[in-house]
Amino acid sequence: MNICVFSSSSNAIADIYFQDAKELGFLIAKREHTLVNGGANVGLMEAVTVSASKNGAKTIGIIPEMLRDRSLASENSHEVIITPDMQERKARMRDISDAFIALPGGFGTLEEILEVITLRQLTYHTKPIVFINTNGFFDFLFKQFEVSYDELFAKPVYRELYFVAKTPVEALDYIENYTPVILDTKWFKVLSK
Repeated sequence: MNICVFSSSSNAIADIYFQDAKELGFLIAKREHTLVNGGANVGLMEAVTVSASKNGAKTIGIIPEMLRDRSLASENSHEVIITPDMQERKARMRDISDAFIALPGGFGTLEEILEVITLRQLTYHTKPIVFINTNGFFDFLFKQFEVSYDELFAKPVYRELYFVAKTPVEALDYIENYTPVILDTKWFKVLSK
């Protein structure tokens, strides 16, 4: 299975985040999956790539030309796909992946995982989506999701769009045993003309 991992490109973050990234890469390899990610040589992206690669997983890095030209492409990816821009990068990652995991990250990580959740909500795909909530990193995001449910900006059934894992083991267990849920895609209220 091709597992796409969205994650931080920061090298300045605490070691606890790198530990989970390395464990995730190890597990992807040991469970005979392929890693798909943003292909950069920094932060959690590189940590998960190195760990997956050195433990026997195939790794596919998808990176836009501009970042490659800044010498940010990982040399630890078995396959590197160069895209013209970020939009094509995200589309390629989505298209070739069978599941999505978000490790902690900044704006780019949030944008990527929220986009795949939105596309799942709209039934463009039925692939599993998992957050690994290392160190409670995503707690405030999940509180914002609850505000959306409580205030009827989103339906409570949309909690089924994603899974929150405490550990990389829990994340992969969920993905490997995943059965898509049929969601109510009707709008709350359609205004008549």
